[in-house]
Amino acid sequence: MLFENRISIITGASQGIGETIAREFAAEGATVVLVDIQKEKLESVAAAVEAAGGRAVVRTADVSRLDQATAVAESVVKEFGKIDHLVNNAGITRDNLLLRMKEEEWDAVIGVNLKGIFNFSKAVVRTMLSARSGRIVNMSSIAGAMGNPGQTNYSAAKAGLIGFTKSLAREVGSRGITVNAVAPGCISTAMFDALPDAVKQSFLAAIPLQRFGEPVDVAGAVRFLCSDAAAYITGQVIHVNGGLYM
Repeated sequence: MLFENRISIITGASQGIGETIAREFAAEGATVVLVDIQKEKLESVAAAVEAAGGRAVVRTADVSRLDQATAVAESVVKEFGKIDHLVNNAGITRDNLLLRMKEEEWDAVIGVNLKGIFNFSKAVVRTMLSARSGRIVNMSSIAGAMGNPGQTNYSAAKAGLIGFTKSLAREVGSRGITVNAVAPGCISTAMFDALPDAVKQSFLAAIPLQRFGEPVDVAGAVRFLCSDAAAYITGQVIHVNGGLYM
């Protein structure tokens, strides 16, 4: 197993890509720490992981709050003694054209999608530095690389995340910690499926592989970056988009 005896924190783990990452990591032997604000959904995911023979624990937290991120990290270190992986996957959208976008829509997206990355990375990095080992993977988006109308807030957060990833990779690389990002394209999740059919069909027509991605496609890239096989890869952005952006 790739992750036997590893401790993996996964934010936004209650559904979609985060849930799939949690299931994949648990299947590889990791103890997965499921983080989200939706406790009931987290408990359902944890039950499914354990029914499949894996190990999961639930931590309810608002990723936009540094104090809550710190509390999660401290509780994990207290219970397990270490943190091997952090997957910063939690994200939200509040789409609107800039002229119509409310300040609270901007602040909410930046708070979860960008500040949340700062909060959890800051919360775990001291433990990883002491261990001289660790993997951090941040979930960006195709929107952060090429932009998307109606998503100035989301695109700004996901682009900022890429700069954060590269900077942190330079800060902690000498201690054996890698920091990378994964940028999904059109992935079949509840967030994407809510788009109008006409919008989805326009995306599909532009994808060379002529299909939408599945959460497992993204989880595979995250699994690789957290594995020993990726020990010499840091500060990179892996695009998982079927060729929509290249």
